Amino acid sequence: MAVTISAIYRYPVKGLSPEPLQRVALAPGRCLPQDRRFAIALPSTKFDPERPEWLSKTHFVMLMRDEKLAELQTRFDDRTSELTVERGGKTLLRESLSEAEGRRRAGAFFDQFLAGEVAGPLRVVEAPGHAFADARRKPNATADQYVSLINLASIAALEQSLGAPVAPLRFRANVYFDGMPAWSELDWLEREIRLGGARLRVISPITRCAATQVNPATAERDLDIVGGLQRGFGHNLMGIYAEVIEGGEIAKGDELIPLARPGAT
Repeated sequence: MAVTISAIYRYPVKGLSPEPLQRVALAPGRCLPQDRRFAIALPSTKFDPERPEWLSKTHFVMLMRDEKLAELQTRFDDRTSELTVERGGKTLLRESLSEAEGRRRAGAFFDQFLAGEVAGPLRVVEAPGHAFADARRKPNATADQYVSLINLASIAALEQSLGAPVAPLRFRANVYFDGMPAWSELDWLEREIRLGGARLRVISPITRCAATQVNPATAERDLDIVGGLQRGFGHNLMGIYAEVIEGGEIAKGDELIPLARPGAT
């Protein structure tokens, strides 16, 4: 049975809606284009767009703490850099995040939306070429931007263990694939994979946090995912990070092929 890409997602603003993609071009050492390009910074966050550095998710508005964000439906227009925010079919915000005034108004909107839960003033931040990823640079990597991948069979195994459905988007991965046994991806550390027209190297498993408790459809904390992983499988891992070492296009339906380990005969 072929291992194939089931879905591709990007997350233009950290903590906000996933956006499905039919296909995307990957570049060496980079994450998906526009993935986590923007973040909503807390007042105490010191971020210099001239000298961007990795900061943990706790410096920003995030689902792990601010589950109300899941009530919003957002989309980002690459051409205009315009962010549209909706709730229940009603448009609440439409601003260009490439303009300082648009970012200011967007920050003011989130101030109001999260009033009483998050202290303001909040601000939308970005830096050219920077991604607000959860993973800091791994010691075995050659870059600091990665693609996250999840095996749908591992989610199915977790569902069986929990006795409840688990929406894959709780894990906010870039690529979801099917056709491999559950948890086999955790054995791919340091191994290369062919993904569509690109080649990647697996860097690390992904450790999960309380953000996965939040149901992306209801914004309620309704499942103890981390506890379920620990009880059922003795770890809190779901998915893998991989760095792009040879660029190329990937698309839904493309094959994922684990390659031989370096030095294997």
